[in-house]
Amino acid sequence: MTKIIVVTSGKGGVGKTTTSASFAAGLAMRGHKTVVIDFDVGLRNLDLIMGCERRVVFDFVNVINGEANLKQALIRDKRIENLYILAASQTRDKDALNREGVERTLDKLSEDFDYIICDSPAGIETGALMAMYYADEALVVTNPEVSSVRDSDRVLGMLSSKTKRAIEGVTPIKEHLVVTRYAPSRVGKGEMLSLEDVGDILAIPLLGVVPESETVLNASNSGMPVVLENNADAGGAYIDMVARFLGEDRPMRFIEATKKGFFNRLMGR
Repeated sequence: MTKIIVVTSGKGGVGKTTTSASFAAGLAMRGHKTVVIDFDVGLRNLDLIMGCERRVVFDFVNVINGEANLKQALIRDKRIENLYILAASQTRDKDALNREGVERTLDKLSEDFDYIICDSPAGIETGALMAMYYADEALVVTNPEVSSVRDSDRVLGMLSSKTKRAIEGVTPIKEHLVVTRYAPSRVGKGEMLSLEDVGDILAIPLLGVVPESETVLNASNSGMPVVLENNADAGGAYIDMVARFLGEDRPMRFIEATKKGFFNRLMGR
């Protein structure tokens, strides 16, 4: 049975699209047929991170409006079998999305895909509500800072009240916490919230911790999901995250500061 997963958070710039791209790619690498949809109508960044911006001919809004079918709009990833992208429109506004059109598209995709990943725009407006409305599960992405965590808490309120599952009173959306740009050394200095602090505020299960890393930016600029950089810490974090989501028991890495050796301490490094 197809699962619809929204990747969401109230604040912009926390790594939702990076997480959507790497999580979808990770599922596809594990053999699951996966599509990732960009709900950020008017901005459209997912295709850049996925490295397929020049291949976008038709988009999500074209499909909703009946101007193209899914076969025309879906872009197959050239590196990963079973991975597809449905880009957002750059020329429309967020009101171009409507609930009936989104439901129709998701129902059609559910005939062929194991997982549908919905990359939500920032904020709590129409696009974000559309991205989460039909979700079965949610990845709530936050940075370890007060404003980001506070906005994520507000999104949790929406997941529990504004979605189809909430309105119909059926099994609630299963929520997972993803903490990005985590730097244990800065936590020790009091410059960031600790994982315990974030967990106490949001009170949802922790799925993964992505360390602060230049690899994320470099991968995004080169049009490649960072999960493909499996030798890098950030790539490994997303691989672990997907494994945990699929039920594997993986230890949580990158959550403790690396201790300096005697020579580095002596040299002041």
